[in-house]
Amino acid sequence: QVQLVESGGGLVQAGGSLRLSCAVYGSIFSINAMGWYRQVPGKQRELVAAITSGDATNYGDSVKGRFTIARDYAKNTVYLQMNSLKPEDTAVYYCAALGVLHGPSDMGMDYWGKGTLVTVSS
Repeated sequence: QVQLVESGGGLVQAGGSLRLSCAVYGSIFSINAMGWYRQVPGKQRELVAAITSGDATNYGDSVKGRFTIARDYAKNTVYLQMNSLKPEDTAVYYCAALGVLHGPSDMGMDYWGKGTLVTVSS
């Protein structure tokens, strides 16, 4: 069983910063990519940032230049540093572990955290 534990959400004023963390626990051989997605009521979940096992990164257009994703391979943890936050960044942020292998010949599976709420006040 794989469990993703997110932390770091909360309330912040516009222009402020927050750092989200997500640790992956369980019997894991490797993780292809880790990322953060966000969702607001009535809208589809959207990519915020992702990082592959080769450290390639991908950001949503609305967060480029403000958010930074980083990964600690030893701890199976991914971080999202969010700067210059805007009210439109308010959402539930979900951590994802993508292409998780439990063994060398395993089929990759995706796992999701339960989400952490980020609220940016104007």
